[in-house]
Amino acid sequence: MIDRPIYLDNHATTKIDPRVLSAMMPYFTEYYGNPSSNAHLYGWEAETGIKQARSIIAQAINAEEAEIIFTSGATEANNLAIKGIAEAYFSKGQHIITVQTEHKAVIEPCEYLQTLGFEITFLPVEKNGLLDLDLLAQNIRSNTILVSVMTANNEIGVIQNIKQIGAICREKEVIFHTDSAQAIGKIPLDVQKMNVDLMSLTAHKIHGIKGIGALYVRRKSPRVKLASQIQGGGQERGFRSGTLCTPQIVGFAQAVQIALQEIDTENQRQKQLRDYLWQKLNQLEGIYLNGDLQQRLAGNLNISIDGVDGSALLLALQSKIALSSGSACSSTSTKPSHVLKALGHCDSLAKASLRFGIGRFNTIEEIKEVADFTVKTINTLRRSSF
Repeated sequence: MIDRPIYLDNHATTKIDPRVLSAMMPYFTEYYGNPSSNAHLYGWEAETGIKQARSIIAQAINAEEAEIIFTSGATEANNLAIKGIAEAYFSKGQHIITVQTEHKAVIEPCEYLQTLGFEITFLPVEKNGLLDLDLLAQNIRSNTILVSVMTANNEIGVIQNIKQIGAICREKEVIFHTDSAQAIGKIPLDVQKMNVDLMSLTAHKIHGIKGIGALYVRRKSPRVKLASQIQGGGQERGFRSGTLCTPQIVGFAQAVQIALQEIDTENQRQKQLRDYLWQKLNQLEGIYLNGDLQQRLAGNLNISIDGVDGSALLLALQSKIALSSGSACSSTSTKPSHVLKALGHCDSLAKASLRFGIGRFNTIEEIKEVADFTVKTINTLRRSSF
């Protein structure tokens, strides 16, 4: 059997937890009814599973069950939030604010809206990846209808001050959306305390299955209007039509429940692994940490390496380590990461970056092996370049 590389790309996706798979299986084989079929037992069973899952996910972010709209993932949730608000509030204004370091699933819908005549402000970040809140407040105008700022960055792991951003938006009476795909189950989330009106979630970043996510849509104080982007059977309060996939939804809830039960111990463990890795790599010259070290996800380490070719580095590492240089959603691009460029890196330094994503199933033995092999590889490439 061929030895598989050590998996450290947990920000791209995660291995499904066996406990999640176990919770899903009965809904494939026994409770397989359509949850919209309300005239017989099979439909009731599926509907009950979805209702329980909706309750678990709602409680995880301090929302009401009816405020959870299931989607195919965070990308669809982001598109529904941004385009849905743009259409629903068009008569109020056509100005939207977001950040240069957002995921492409936020940036590209905003760019699409620009082609329709909307004005989009892409705010810069500081060198540590954090948003200047005064700058945000200064850019909100009378015709601003939406602010979208991700909770935790998918590349550099930086956690924004969502509570303060939400407070600014609430004071200015502007709807606030946050992409929390990387944050759910890793940091506490509370849409009430954070003044969040729309929140995008997904399962596969926390050892759940791919293809299922959700959008939280606030129902009161204020009640958020949203134009649906998929019409059909009227499921999910009419916001997102289509037959719900019960096994995926049940698995999503189980993944959230497990993550929250283990959040403190797992964050502490992952932080210890990350700090060990950073300590070893930081002994080399010309290693730059991307993003604030304190205000970041426990399992994230993103570095740039001076004096090496980025493509050659990834190629040399891939026999032993599975990781990436940026977002998996943009991994086919040869362009430098837009996130690292926003931090002020030149193209060569942005390309020579590594994103280590530590997850639930990584061990200290693996991290030690990764550290040793990465240091050795960087030294070898640097010597060969002279």
